[in-house]
Amino acid sequence: MQTVQTALWVVVLLVALAIAFDFMNGFHDAANSIATVVSTGVLKPGQAVLFAAFFNLIAIFIFHLSVAATVGKGIVQPGIVDTHVVFGALVGAITWNLVTWYYGIPSSSSHALIGGIVGAVMAKSGAGALISGGVLKTVTFIFVSPILGFLLGSLMMFLVAWVCRRATPSKVDRWFRRLQLVSAGAYSLGHGGNDAQKTIGIIWMLLIATGYAQAGDASPPTWVIVNCYTAIACGTMFGGWRIVKTMGQKITKLRPVGGFCAETGGALTLFLATGLGIPVSTTHTITGAIVGVGATQRASAVRWGVAGNIVWAWIFTIPASAFVAAVSYWISMQLF
Repeated sequence: MQTVQTALWVVVLLVALAIAFDFMNGFHDAANSIATVVSTGVLKPGQAVLFAAFFNLIAIFIFHLSVAATVGKGIVQPGIVDTHVVFGALVGAITWNLVTWYYGIPSSSSHALIGGIVGAVMAKSGAGALISGGVLKTVTFIFVSPILGFLLGSLMMFLVAWVCRRATPSKVDRWFRRLQLVSAGAYSLGHGGNDAQKTIGIIWMLLIATGYAQAGDASPPTWVIVNCYTAIACGTMFGGWRIVKTMGQKITKLRPVGGFCAETGGALTLFLATGLGIPVSTTHTITGAIVGVGATQRASAVRWGVAGNIVWAWIFTIPASAFVAAVSYWISMQLF
């Protein structure tokens, strides 16, 4: 009986740590949803975070839990995960999030979590314990999601320019100030739908590993789903203003029409990835879309130096979080 109580105590602490990561994910990635709508002046910052948080939360009713299934069952071989692996993965992801938030770098919370899982699992059992298909499609979309966001954002910008070719700039601005609310809502919906599920997946992985859920269960417990969506929405309400400034002002100067095109291109990418069960980076996606919108005006409209720094952060995210996770796994093994 004592062993069960101790195991439950550890599981409760790890679930709390996962919920804290989910909150931080919303806080860190709030910029993805609101940077464009704030920088174009369509919404004030306070209004924008409440708006985004609402759509983060209602995503619970829209998307199937395909991404949660990929994270919970599609990355690590059965029987490998234990409490030490989950602890290492979460500490690796949280540490990278804090570092990038402090320096205002829009990196990926999603890939920090995947990197954390990979690092902790490899520290325990080596690369053979990973499911190559799940890892491969996640890594592939590091490149696919920003490219798709870039292409769709550019395409939307060309389309809008053609449709509005006879309208006056003031009329276009007036229309797209309203339409940007639709696109920002759609992007926030995609953000909640994809990102909340990653934390659902790791808690599901933990519950299966500790015997509090069965590997054959079709979905995780309802309380896990509700708590994760609520946590990411609350995190979004607090915003990540350092990153908002980078995303909304430093990459390129956006007008409402550009914000609409970037958010719509990004939202379409997220809907596709979530439908396919692929955990993608909402940060990579919207950054690619913003760069695509800026590049349609002229190449010099994009501050390529800032974009280049962001790309370097993307490259280092998985290795850096994996390294911290491996060290955290080793420390956990010594202490507990």
